[in-house]
Amino acid sequence: MPLSDLDNPFYGSLRTRHAAFSLGDENVCRFPAAVAPFLGIASPRAASAARLDALVPDGDTVLLLGVMPEPVDGYTLETFRPLAQMVCEQPIKSVEGPEIIELDQRHHADILELIALVYPHYFRQRTPELGRYFGIYQPDANGETRLAAMIGERLGTHDTREMSAICTHPDFLGRGYAGRLTAMLTNDTLERGLTPFLHVSQENPRAMQLYERLGYRTRHEIPFAALRRG
Repeated sequence: MPLSDLDNPFYGSLRTRHAAFSLGDENVCRFPAAVAPFLGIASPRAASAARLDALVPDGDTVLLLGVMPEPVDGYTLETFRPLAQMVCEQPIKSVEGPEIIELDQRHHADILELIALVYPHYFRQRTPELGRYFGIYQPDANGETRLAAMIGERLGTHDTREMSAICTHPDFLGRGYAGRLTAMLTNDTLERGLTPFLHVSQENPRAMQLYERLGYRTRHEIPFAALRRG
């Protein structure tokens, strides 16, 4: 699929790579709530009340990225500042540091603990099912080994892959772990013939500067909103 499919990343992911998770149809679809609070629409007019009602329980809120719906009775759309959608098309220089391991079910509790501390907004109990996750374990000041930093794969089509949940425990900031993980997974993605991309808040200039130093560029500012029923 062309890179332009990133203009509608939730919908594109649900219709291709993550079709097995998709609830709904070719007009409106979403991930199960335990996986991610994301809903995608084929076009602004596709989001009818009947289609949305079948997927969004009363009082529930879903997130949209890229394509926004026209006004729908019974729903409130809250728009946020657009996110910076960044892509990387060339290999990144490797960043030295401690061992990176692939995370699996044995590390699930550690993943959720770190996420709850530093990245709680869009991560759910089953989010790790969407792709591969990697982490760095290090001893803390008390000598206890813990998950110091992590990165994962989330959205994507057959030709793209999103770098997501890039986060570092506050006790381990400033050691270059996020850069090391991002460089590793970005290069692995490129070697597999896929285009790596990510989304970052423009209110987080420190993160944007890190990704730019590594070799990412801003593709465009992508609309981001929450849709609440009732």
